[in-house]
Amino acid sequence: MINNNQLANIEATVEKKLRGGYYTPPQIAQYITDWAITKDTETILEPSCGDGIFINSIVNTFHSINKKGDIYKKIHAVELYINEARKIDTNIIDNINLYIGDFFKYCKDHLTDKVQFDCIVGNPPFIRYQDFPEDQRIPAFALMKRAGLNPNRLTNTWIPFLVSATLLLKENGRIGMVIPAELFQVNYAAETRRFLSESYSKLQILTFRKLVFKKIQQEIIILLGEKKPSQKHYINIFELNDIDDLKTFSIPIKNHKKELDHSSEKWTQYYLSKYEISLLRNLKNNPYLPVSGEYINVDVGIVTGQNKYFVLSPKEVEFYKLKDYVIKIVGKANHLKGIVINQSDLDNLILKQKQIFLLKAPDLEYNELPLDLKKYIDFGISQDYHLGYKCRIRKKWWVVPSVWIPDAFMLRQVHSYPKLILNNCDAVNTDTLHRVKFINGAKGHEIASAFVNSLTFAFSEVMGRSYGGGVLTFEPSEAEKLPLPIMGANKLDFNEINFLIRHNNITEALEITDNKLLKDGLNLSQSDIDSLNVIWQKLRNRRIYRNKR
Repeated sequence: MINNNQLANIEATVEKKLRGGYYTPPQIAQYITDWAITKDTETILEPSCGDGIFINSIVNTFHSINKKGDIYKKIHAVELYINEARKIDTNIIDNINLYIGDFFKYCKDHLTDKVQFDCIVGNPPFIRYQDFPEDQRIPAFALMKRAGLNPNRLTNTWIPFLVSATLLLKENGRIGMVIPAELFQVNYAAETRRFLSESYSKLQILTFRKLVFKKIQQEIIILLGEKKPSQKHYINIFELNDIDDLKTFSIPIKNHKKELDHSSEKWTQYYLSKYEISLLRNLKNNPYLPVSGEYINVDVGIVTGQNKYFVLSPKEVEFYKLKDYVIKIVGKANHLKGIVINQSDLDNLILKQKQIFLLKAPDLEYNELPLDLKKYIDFGISQDYHLGYKCRIRKKWWVVPSVWIPDAFMLRQVHSYPKLILNNCDAVNTDTLHRVKFINGAKGHEIASAFVNSLTFAFSEVMGRSYGGGVLTFEPSEAEKLPLPIMGANKLDFNEINFLIRHNNITEALEITDNKLLKDGLNLSQSDIDSLNVIWQKLRNRRIYRNKR
């Protein structure tokens, strides 16, 4: 039984998630305000002040500049929930310009009155579209459209907060915000990246190897933007170990500024050096370098709606007498050791009693089904498996849709490097993997071998996405855009590459493929090939080891 204290904690957590209320550590708030405020005459806005962490930091910064000055009337703050605002020190809250209500209405009114601010700082709420209240979402999206953006059903609240704050910032103003690292890589933030690159002449971004919000596995960044008239726009990324490093870190006056690309491309690339960024951009424009989508179609795997029920072990198949109603299925990436899965691999998984059979019931009415199948369906109903969303929306909940045998599998979630795995055992797969069909006469063994190279690996780290858990994830559309050197793939020994990968010798495998595909096929210098390998390892190691710190 859950006691009252536990229930209160659960309710508080749910409420906190729904309003995005994960508050900023004081060290981060103070660092941002110290950077943003340079004079005691500047007006400053906090668009989601919560319990006042940033407000306290603003007051501290102003006092450090001028202890006797009248600072409070320069501070403007917005908070949706009055109970949160009441947590702010009474001496402060009674003297600043506090607005209780929706920030997007506040923004619209101030834009109408042509009121802008010298500095804007804060930590906007992180709320998914489905939890974004409509009365706030409509004006928020209207402001995004006013800025030339096209919000959709993936848009998180932090995006319109950031865009609207930018609209409220004066020319020569400075913005400092705590933003999810999703900004770097997710497709739904692509327009936002372009908007920011066009709005700010200089962006300084601070990232952390250790997670700040560990409970929600949310990687965050500190975004510091300067809005000055300039022909060229620059970005710099500085990686700190944790927030304690902020005590001694200051942005170097002279640093190697990287010119911002005014496109929607992902910002993970800016962890790299100028030379490395230039190398990737030049290769991306190489007319002799195709993308994987010219040879493969990538699709999501089978969504059963309840793997525990539909994906079975050999013993379960025997116990429920379902031998005539199952087909072979691969459900886990660790079942795929090399770049091909053969019947012998599947037989080995059967011996180990792994879940490698999928229930494939005939598309018949319940009364027309065999007795053993009826019994298993009745068992599923007794366990409420039929009430799950994916099962509930089917005409016959026990019939899994879109079941077909792919030519190959692709890792959807990548630990060390991406792989294409030939399907030589006529198995299907769950949605933990992607399904692949070869197109345009592509030869599977050549494509799977060619996929193992430093260039594709490097681009995968830039074009995929990773979150707090350290895993690199690809949507099918992203997987089809990966550059894939193919010239010389016919000279690769598929069995040799497969053997090396099965025995975890990726270094030797890359030496072979890089020599045939990159050096001979694309005529790249050894220096450029080495740089591509360094890019892959640098970004991969950052992603993996960040999760272990």
